Amino acid sequence: MLARTLGYGLSGVNGFAVNVEVYAANGIPALEIIGLPDASVKESRDRVSAAIVNSGYAMPIARLTVNLAPADTKKAGPAFDLPIAVSILMASRQLESMDLTRTLLLGELSLDGTLQPVRGALPMVISASEQGIVDVILPEGNAAEVACIQGIRVYPAHNLAQVVDHLKGKAHISAQVQRGYDEILSEAHCAVDLSQVQGQLGARRALEVAAAGGHNMLMIGVPGSGKTMLARCLPGILPPLNFEEALETTRIHSIAGKLSAGQGLVVTRPFCAPHHSASVASLIGGGTHARPGEVSMAHNGVLFLDELPEFSRNALEALRQPLEDGVVSVTRVQNQAQYQSSFMLVASMNPCPCGYYGSKQRACRCSQHEIRRYLDRVSGPLLDRIDIQIEVDAVPVKEINQSRPAESSAVVAERVRKTRETQQLRYAKDGIHCNAQLDAKLSKRYCELTPDATQVLHMAVERMGMSMRAYGRVLKVARTIADLAGEEKISTAHVAEAIQYRELDNKYWK
Repeated sequence: MLARTLGYGLSGVNGFAVNVEVYAANGIPALEIIGLPDASVKESRDRVSAAIVNSGYAMPIARLTVNLAPADTKKAGPAFDLPIAVSILMASRQLESMDLTRTLLLGELSLDGTLQPVRGALPMVISASEQGIVDVILPEGNAAEVACIQGIRVYPAHNLAQVVDHLKGKAHISAQVQRGYDEILSEAHCAVDLSQVQGQLGARRALEVAAAGGHNMLMIGVPGSGKTMLARCLPGILPPLNFEEALETTRIHSIAGKLSAGQGLVVTRPFCAPHHSASVASLIGGGTHARPGEVSMAHNGVLFLDELPEFSRNALEALRQPLEDGVVSVTRVQNQAQYQSSFMLVASMNPCPCGYYGSKQRACRCSQHEIRRYLDRVSGPLLDRIDIQIEVDAVPVKEINQSRPAESSAVVAERVRKTRETQQLRYAKDGIHCNAQLDAKLSKRYCELTPDATQVLHMAVERMGMSMRAYGRVLKVARTIADLAGEEKISTAHVAEAIQYRELDNKYWK
């Protein structure tokens, strides 16, 4: 007998339909899976057989052929366990034959029949919904992940027996109540608040400018000056994710297997901080199945590189293309995928190997040669792609103990939100949403300078020897500063502040 069910596979950030066909024929008992399965799919033979028996059913004494169509597309992962098991039960007449080609079945089976959550549930359910699938049966651990998708009925199941009883009409699984995005967003909270940062007024201002315009940022300072804490405050002052951004972000995290069981939609800006020993593949993406890397995990959020010069030169240079394009293509022999990687790069570093070059509190013990060799690990082309560069020194004790509370993240976030709204309205017809995404053509249209500001900027370019890329980034930062001040034209004060954020090039790298 022939039985069919519907499963879904993953290709990059999208799902594709897989027809799971099982044919039971007379012959030597066997279970053969065809249709380009990978090792994890082939191993489902043992998982499914044990799950069927331990759920109170019988493994048919027949030659079973499982076909995963389309046969020319690679199938990976254990999400096909559930549709294979249900197809076998129908093919062996232990479950009444029914049309399940419009019901999505997802789930990995334990040997006792329990359903385990699978990676990539959200992109698979989104793709199924776009293709008209309404009913979805999946593990309880994936239910919260897809709770925001409207127009579908989600049936969270605990085990195989529960799924079979539901299909028989013997004991229905209650459909999950889908939630609105506003309700999910209201539960988000800020991990590190800016009110915890004492002093560092210049760094706080630079952080606000970076958040308001989506600019990349580099902090140079002595150990213990608060660079990491400042960076961790950034997601709390960025505008909240809208629904489309939340879906994009959760898709990538789901594919990478970073969502814990029961975790719902990602509604806070991601903050990824890979260790400086990270390889190129872990940053950009790779592996046998072309999985997303840290730059994609940080999509719509922040990628924080602490101890920037300690990263390998190849890893740092590989960041240049994602920083410019906002997407990264991962190509491997067996698979290829394109992932979004529009993120804010925030990096921190010491000014020298010992960390105290230029410090007012402690003498540096490094030679000029050691300092130069340390700084040269960061290339000029990468520095050109960082809009804001600031120095962060240790905070005096009297500022740490001051009673006057610092501004909270909520106060700063409100100013950032208003500035971002101004930019979104301005660029509504241009396909971008913040100043950092301006290209040369749009900069010329929207970054209008006063005559005095133009003169100051040209003088700074000549004196500091800026590249054209650095010139454009100063112009974009000045646009953001003017937006924070609520001014349409960029004045001398705005340009002067933006130039200050590029002066470390001359101090450390020239």
